[in-house]
Amino acid sequence: MSKRDYYDVLGVAKGASAEEIKKAYRKLAIKYHPDKNPDDKSAEDKFKEAAEAYEVLSSAEKKQRYDQFGHAGVGGAAGGGGYGGGGMNMEDIFSQFGDIFGGGGGSPFDSFFGGGGQSRGGRRVAKGSNLRIKVKLTLEEIANGAEKKIKVNKQVSCKTCDGTGAKDKSSVSTCSTCGGAGSVRRVTNTILGQMQTTATCPTCHGSGQQITAKCGACHGEGTVRGEETITINIPAGVSEGMQLSMAGKGNAAPNGGVPGDLIILIEETPHETLKREGNNVVYDLHVSIPDAALGASVEVPTIDGKAKIKIEPGTQSGKLLRLKGKGIPEVNSYHRGDQIIHVNIWTPKALNSEERALLEKLRESANFKPQPGKNDKSFFDKMKEYFE
Repeated sequence: MSKRDYYDVLGVAKGASAEEIKKAYRKLAIKYHPDKNPDDKSAEDKFKEAAEAYEVLSSAEKKQRYDQFGHAGVGGAAGGGGYGGGGMNMEDIFSQFGDIFGGGGGSPFDSFFGGGGQSRGGRRVAKGSNLRIKVKLTLEEIANGAEKKIKVNKQVSCKTCDGTGAKDKSSVSTCSTCGGAGSVRRVTNTILGQMQTTATCPTCHGSGQQITAKCGACHGEGTVRGEETITINIPAGVSEGMQLSMAGKGNAAPNGGVPGDLIILIEETPHETLKREGNNVVYDLHVSIPDAALGASVEVPTIDGKAKIKIEPGTQSGKLLRLKGKGIPEVNSYHRGDQIIHVNIWTPKALNSEERALLEKLRESANFKPQPGKNDKSFFDKMKEYFE
């Protein structure tokens, strides 16, 4: 099933401000929150859908990619956790609430309705830092999509303690400050009366646990330096400077928290003979004077291999030919650009006596006299006319 438009999910216009987006999400989060709709699968799905939409639209960088490329620009194309909001779980969603509802995370209903105990999946946990890598792609890989296996040096979960940071199971106890909830409630007096807020526990930093003896391998951090081979499935049609994100493939978080994301920056490797112009590919073809005058069948390179084209008799320098559908596909679309062939008449720089005599004779022919007004448009003028 295809995903709904994120703006439609939140019920805001495409040009909505950051505050309008936040306000719309806050309203939906309260309406479909699991605490308010226990055992309601439909409400839970809408809750997750709204969180995914907000996760993308609240980020200027992700919002720009989404506006330009749709869901393919932020989700669903890379292996592993997926892009953008596609890999979010309940812990990711509840971690947003510190920004949306204030406080240190957890369920907003704890403070709104005075609920007792932690909400389902609502305990705030630490998140690992994001990683950024560059991936170079050839024009052929950009046109057809590519699978890349990349070795990434990063923080990984400690295998000795399974990421807990503790020496053994007996070295882990329930946090004495928050009683394992991961958060504490505070009551403050205001001019409007007493206000109750929820904040991350300062002792266990949201984990709900305390470590009495640290792991010797990671010294209690739960992470160590390591290397991971990550498979990245890059969609066809990406472009230079585009950034893709794989959720959960960044640095591991301390004490079993949520891993960060892997940000992939696309770099294009210049092609030897083809040049990309948007979704079109341009090739400069050089033909001889006899071939241009008499016509010929010539072979040209394309992204998919060699192709034969026909040069009509009397072809002029600067003529543009088109190979439909031989360009770059659009991301998240069935449309594909064309290959534009720019014809150049090649003139030899050195002539022998026989060739010179022949050309001197042809120069006197009326057919070889220039015809002003018919070939005075520049290549750029012709390209403009072509695309209009």
